[in-house]
Amino acid sequence: MIDFIKKIGSCLATGLRFMQAHFKATLLVVFVLWLMLPSSEEGMSSHNLEKISLVGPILDATSIVDQLDKARENQEVKGVLFSIDSPGGAVAPSVEIAYAVKRLREAKPVVVYAAGIMASGGYYSAIWGNEIIANPGSMVGSIGVIMQGADISELMEKVGVKTQVVNAGTYKQVGTFDRPWSSAERSELNKVIKGTYTMFVTDVARARKLDLNQSSQYADAHIFTAAQAKEVKLIDSLGVEFDAKKRVEALTKVKDPVWNKEDPMDKFFKKFAAEGSTLAHIYFPPVTLK
Repeated sequence: MIDFIKKIGSCLATGLRFMQAHFKATLLVVFVLWLMLPSSEEGMSSHNLEKISLVGPILDATSIVDQLDKARENQEVKGVLFSIDSPGGAVAPSVEIAYAVKRLREAKPVVVYAAGIMASGGYYSAIWGNEIIANPGSMVGSIGVIMQGADISELMEKVGVKTQVVNAGTYKQVGTFDRPWSSAERSELNKVIKGTYTMFVTDVARARKLDLNQSSQYADAHIFTAAQAKEVKLIDSLGVEFDAKKRVEALTKVKDPVWNKEDPMDKFFKKFAAEGSTLAHIYFPPVTLK
């Protein structure tokens, strides 16, 4: 009996050592199997209501925009719940998502649900929904723009490293990390940041029907609880996902609501991609909505 247990333990240990030594290959095999195996949803009746989720930093809008556009074009889908749990991210992808939601709204009802954090670019993505419902424990807002970078010139001096640059154009080295930024460079960056912020606030005011002259109350990078966000009209109501789904069903007047179910492997790879995006965001920070 003891020998049998030892053999099982030895097999398990060998398998674990193989996975550790060949992690990338194992991941590739899992990915290939995921592509080849049919989805668990195949063969089942189609849905008439769809939930689309935006999770993590926004660095690439391709997947989310594709899902939103497909839902808009799908005649069987009568309404969409757009669930957001994102701290924001890059400017352009956030705008892409916002305008995809706007296109969707023109075709069918879309309710946005703040599942955890709906801040900065995450909030920008939400503004064109028919309604915005926030989990009572969620955080909303942070309507602002930021660009940051490190000054490692002192470290380079200690290590004995110098940069050599050949460039044309007064502002070609704007944002460099090997020396302090000059006042002229800061002014140039500030011009971009202020222009982006004006666009952000203007779109929020237009979408949410808010007074642009009172933007200091709801923008200015303020962070709100769900209840506080409702007071300044950044959201419409408080509730959980159950309530948000019921609101979609009410707006669409679907008699027999059938919601889509996300494939477990899809969820795994979305989470994997979100974590990868987080690392990329840390090491290559862009101008972000924050």
